[in-house]
Amino acid sequence: MKFLLALPLFALLSFSPNAQAQTAPATAAKTGNVATAQFKTSAVCDMCKARLEKSLAYEKGVQSATLDVPSKVLTVTYRPDKTTPANLRTAVQKTGYDADELTADARAYNRLPDCCKKTNTVHTDAH
Repeated sequence: MKFLLALPLFALLSFSPNAQAQTAPATAAKTGNVATAQFKTSAVCDMCKARLEKSLAYEKGVQSATLDVPSKVLTVTYRPDKTTPANLRTAVQKTGYDADELTADARAYNRLPDCCKKTNTVHTDAH
């Protein structure tokens, strides 16, 4: 009876080193080829930070996105074989923010909360 209980445990222990050895190379391949891009944005608050970082997280090839609110600089770490800085700028625009010299998508900008809109422009209600 003890033998039957020990057999599954022995089988589990004998296979676990092989499983670990097979998954290790995949992790190393992911971290090998990365690039970083920085964009000046029109973001103004912590809600902007959360919105931009979340939006960029869904972009193909993006590994991380961090917005420094005081400087309005978005730093994106990405895989150059999956995306380009131009694609990342477009993603920022489609979220409703300026990206370097490119202005925000108007429809996306209009959907932003008031606190996330540029303070130096005048907005009128068309209601």
